[in-house]
Amino acid sequence: MTTFNELYERLVKASVENREPQELEKIREQEFDPHHLDCLLNPEKYAPVLRIGECACSDSEKAACEGKCLFDALYRDEKGNVQINKDLCVGCSECIESCQAKKLTASRDILPALAAVHEAKAPVYAMIAPAFISQFSKDVTPGKLRTAFKMLGFAGMVEVALFADILTLKEALEFNKNIVKETDFQLTSCCCPMWIAMIRKVYHELMPHVPGAVSPMAACGRAIKVLHPDALTVFIGPCIAKKAEAREPDVSESTDFVLTFQEIQDVFEFANLNLAELPEDERDHSSRAGRIYARSGGVSEAVQSASKRLSPDRKITVHAYQADGVPACKAMINDLLAGKINANFLEGMGCVGGCVGGPKALIPREEGRENVNQYGEEAAYQTPIDNPYVIELLHRLGFDTVESLIENSDIFTRKF
Repeated sequence: MTTFNELYERLVKASVENREPQELEKIREQEFDPHHLDCLLNPEKYAPVLRIGECACSDSEKAACEGKCLFDALYRDEKGNVQINKDLCVGCSECIESCQAKKLTASRDILPALAAVHEAKAPVYAMIAPAFISQFSKDVTPGKLRTAFKMLGFAGMVEVALFADILTLKEALEFNKNIVKETDFQLTSCCCPMWIAMIRKVYHELMPHVPGAVSPMAACGRAIKVLHPDALTVFIGPCIAKKAEAREPDVSESTDFVLTFQEIQDVFEFANLNLAELPEDERDHSSRAGRIYARSGGVSEAVQSASKRLSPDRKITVHAYQADGVPACKAMINDLLAGKINANFLEGMGCVGGCVGGPKALIPREEGRENVNQYGEEAAYQTPIDNPYVIELLHRLGFDTVESLIENSDIFTRKF
């Protein structure tokens, strides 16, 4: 019988070559699991984590598997197989790593995304996560990557780091407005869906300390749709949890599809694109602040520098404390609740190393961190307040002043 991965590769290759309907007919004549086909063609029906085979574990092993989920998304059906609750799964991928039978895998959204690119009458934009730099090779620059997306049929590629810049300004303004006493504190980062889900579902009493900001992904998607109302948006990053975030009702209109670096790498390979040899197409102008969101500690640094630029005489400054990885984030919050932390800006990232350590990153996280730091140093501007391209974009989106980001900001605000 055709395996899940074999079916996936066959269909993605057919889609890239624009012969998917004929390939589907061939596949239907062969032996395959109908559930696998449905998962690939209709991923929106399933959780970000898929079960692709019968559990082959003992009862004790199955019980241990269920206990691995911080969000209680795993349960056993009448046959004893572990299942994933679509409404509770946040895509942290912990269960995938711990599944001894290797019957759990990440959802693959590439087939409907490619269909949208091929069939859409409106423009489709690729939104690339800040962790992208050098993921596909040291020789693949942002400009070459933009060219590759256009060759696949996308209208363009937008660096989400530009919207991390805007969210940096918003969080700095929120900090300067709300942190007025030494005992006040703010929880971030809006960019990590695992961190936000952990606070919302496990430590919900702390939600008043989370500024109402959408993630850079949602901000990017919303902005694109303000400027191009008929556009479709496809986010590409190292994160499985973004697939769950994009389905949340209050932000689902921002992002139509979420792909991982691995999924888009598969497309590049099947399309026989040698990215390093493509011509440059430079466009985006993010600052260092937005670019370093991709690694742990980056959000704290970004907000700290922006807060100083916005209010240079402010006495209470950003005193940050960071944790990365789910266990460390839990420990940090527990220490906070126990009164063991006196920081006023707490940054949590669900993956060790931050986004560069995401489950679908293509290179080791330390290498990814170095690349992100270098890309940040190459930025023409250190903070978003100094970046004229950020200010110009805000004006195009209807913001007359930077301060209006917290005064009237439906695009960048989230009502938890």
